[in-house]
Amino acid sequence: MHAVEHAQMPDLSAPACYPHPVGAVRLMETHISRVYLTGEYAYKLKKRVALGFLDFTTLEARRRACEDELRLNRRLAPQLYLDVVAIHGSPAAPRIGGSGRVIDYAVKMREFPQDALGSALLAHGELTHEALSALARRVAAFHRAAPAAAGEYGTPDAVHAGSAQNFEQIRGRLTRRTDRAALDRLQQWSESEFAAVRARLQQRHDEGCVREVHGDLHLGNIVSLDGGLVPFDCIEFNPALRWNDVLSEAAFLVMDLADRDAPRLADVFMDEYLAHTGDYAGMDVLRFFVVYRAVVRAKIHLMRAMQVPDDSIERRRLSSEYRRYMRLARACTRRRKPFLLLMHGLAASGKSTAALELVQMWHGVRVRSDVERKRLAGLALDAASHSPVGGGLYSADRSDATYARLAALASAILDAGYPAVVDASFIRHAHRKQFAMMAEARGVPWAIVEMDAPLEVLRARLAARAERGGDPSEATQAVLERQLIMREPLSPFERRHAVTLNAPKTIAPQQYEAIGRLVRSAVPRG
Repeated sequence: MHAVEHAQMPDLSAPACYPHPVGAVRLMETHISRVYLTGEYAYKLKKRVALGFLDFTTLEARRRACEDELRLNRRLAPQLYLDVVAIHGSPAAPRIGGSGRVIDYAVKMREFPQDALGSALLAHGELTHEALSALARRVAAFHRAAPAAAGEYGTPDAVHAGSAQNFEQIRGRLTRRTDRAALDRLQQWSESEFAAVRARLQQRHDEGCVREVHGDLHLGNIVSLDGGLVPFDCIEFNPALRWNDVLSEAAFLVMDLADRDAPRLADVFMDEYLAHTGDYAGMDVLRFFVVYRAVVRAKIHLMRAMQVPDDSIERRRLSSEYRRYMRLARACTRRRKPFLLLMHGLAASGKSTAALELVQMWHGVRVRSDVERKRLAGLALDAASHSPVGGGLYSADRSDATYARLAALASAILDAGYPAVVDASFIRHAHRKQFAMMAEARGVPWAIVEMDAPLEVLRARLAARAERGGDPSEATQAVLERQLIMREPLSPFERRHAVTLNAPKTIAPQQYEAIGRLVRSAVPRG
């Protein structure tokens, strides 16, 4: 790594450096950038470093990186990224704009308060489920629109090379024997897991799952802006780090939320993301990517630690952060025995709400009949099919096809080592039996979560849902009446596998424990 050339970098800390009125200037630094905050605008300069995965040691390279940063970030945050500006003068007396020799370039951005960052929102308890769900929909749409890789980006060899480089770059900076031993164990797991998923990574590359995405999607690069969460500061300096499997990108935010002690919010994000992408088959590569991303963050903190004095408090802090990310990476390698939960009940009985609670309790994956039924028909999740009761999308044949798809998705989730929660009415015995047999064929515990509520409650909920709109479910009062006629009660055998929840607003601890007993090896996690 080249040393940072502090003496040659322009110092923009004086208000006179700017072509607009400035009161005070604040400086923020990362391992590759300096950001000067002036109040209305922020100016981001590239440090003059070469780190293996980037090289900013020439003026031309920094200009090109600034232009790429502007172009790429305008995909998700056009209101934040304004221009690339030239810096004239000398390193000791620089000025943005003017004339004369150009000594550097900066990205001009709209400044925002630091407490609007996703990391600050979470720390203050202000990061809501609704905001994360909206972010998941935004990221899913961004991924769908992004171009797919046609060359070597995102191939198994490229993924493996990136993973190996992470470990190599970390190892060269470690001095403690215990740190090296921990790194060796994690690399052994990574090599083994990569070998297990290599064929799937190739298949996903061939299917167009590798796309030009953000590349650095964590809470420190997400800001609350104009009423929503906006990702910014994408990877511009190395295309290989930006062209990723879309699930590698999602895994970054999942890892970051887990690191910040918010795994349930990670579940909310992934639940909504998967609902809008349908990428449940990718769950078998998610664990590898989550660990990979934790190692990346560990490496970045270690690199940053090497840029500050040996005996400084900041170096000790960054070194501690490195070890914390490595502990998280090791924790994310652990697998638990999966299990299957079938939600069962009439329309508006609370199945979807309870299913998401159960996903967050056990960090599982939910699949929904209302969503997959629309996906099979090529409809948007919130589109109205205008199907008659018992016909159209809700005919017997279409319902059988929907349950078959749910079974295939649940199988993929279980095979990937995650609990599967199937959110459907399951009013027919044949459909319940199909899933029970699938679970038992895999040696996986299963249970039925029966949702019960008085009819007047169901009717009131349906009326309220119809008024709100925007729900994937198309259940109406007429659908409810038909379900009352068509439903087949649980058999004595099914009863032994069932827990009944009576219209709960939230699931009580003893109810979680009862479900946990049914799935035997499943222990709730926080």
